[in-house]
Amino acid sequence: MSHFSQIKTQIRDLTSLQSALTDLGIEWKAGPQPVRGYRGQTRTAEVVIEQDNGYDIGFSQNGEQYELVADLQYWQQPLSVEGFLKRVTQRYAYHTVMKETARQGFQLTEQQQNQDGSIRLVLQRWTAGAAV
Repeated sequence: MSHFSQIKTQIRDLTSLQSALTDLGIEWKAGPQPVRGYRGQTRTAEVVIEQDNGYDIGFSQNGEQYELVADLQYWQQPLSVEGFLKRVTQRYAYHTVMKETARQGFQLTEQQQNQDGSIRLVLQRWTAGAAV
């Protein structure tokens, strides 16, 4: 019987996910790599975060999005699973917005970290003679 849990996310872009983890100071390995679980069980994931206890956390693609894969009994992170996913998702969203707006010709002119944890971004795009 598998002890792995799979938690769906809205994460779709691997590069933005990797950048988010790096921003948060989380060491990760690029896959495909095995995620180690209970009694030597493994699952394959595109991103693996090793824990000191020998049980890993991974992000595995299931169709269009990535899901968190881990044996939650052996979760060994400073934040809860929900808190961890919330922080990763926020940084992921930041990188996704920055990538998409840059693709559309926008540049970041101002960034503000709010007390509630949200991030305020001001972007601008110059066209022939005027800011949009």
